[in-house]
Amino acid sequence: MPMPISHPVYDLLARRILILDGGMGTMIQQYKLTEAQYRGERFADWPVDLKGNNDLLVLTQPQIIREIHQAYLDAGADIIETNSFNATAIAMADYDMQSLVWELNFAAAKLVKDLCVAQTAATPDKPRFCAGVLGPTSRTCSISPDVNDPGYRNVTFDELVDTYTTAIDGLVQGGADFLLVETIFDTLNAKAAVFAIHQYFDMRPTVTRLPIMISGT
Repeated sequence: MPMPISHPVYDLLARRILILDGGMGTMIQQYKLTEAQYRGERFADWPVDLKGNNDLLVLTQPQIIREIHQAYLDAGADIIETNSFNATAIAMADYDMQSLVWELNFAAAKLVKDLCVAQTAATPDKPRFCAGVLGPTSRTCSISPDVNDPGYRNVTFDELVDTYTTAIDGLVQGGADFLLVETIFDTLNAKAAVFAIHQYFDMRPTVTRLPIMISGT
């Protein structure tokens, strides 16, 4: 059983409500980005359409993601979520970008962490926190996607743990203050994410264990 975590966010939560930021996808839509803008220079020749891959923007259009995060900080948010909702191998398979999972999570966390550090330095009495987001993936571990085959699964528990572990390492190395299992729609997917988090820290005793948040739908 892991030891209780000492973290400044707990002290703050004991005194007041902390405010999370708002939607990322809807904010990105306002920029009306083109296929070329999603690709940037690095992925100009990528063989798969990339428009709509919002997580990729932390690499190809970081200034836009930074601007959105900063707007939420300016609005008074205490917690900023990383732009990594789909940054798992399962979701990135739609773009043949499974190999970028660690980099995407690392870049997303570092971008938010740098902004939070700067904002906290400007207003030390109101610290800001980086929440490293682990999305639900597009697959469910509990329910068959085939009504004619109730026992069929298009993802396994171990596959979820593997991709979550890669994402967790990127988020932790990038500076996340805690980990957010976000908008999870399958309790078994949630269990895989939480299992992956605990296993990650259990196997790395020198790495500071981070608090876990969960949001569901």
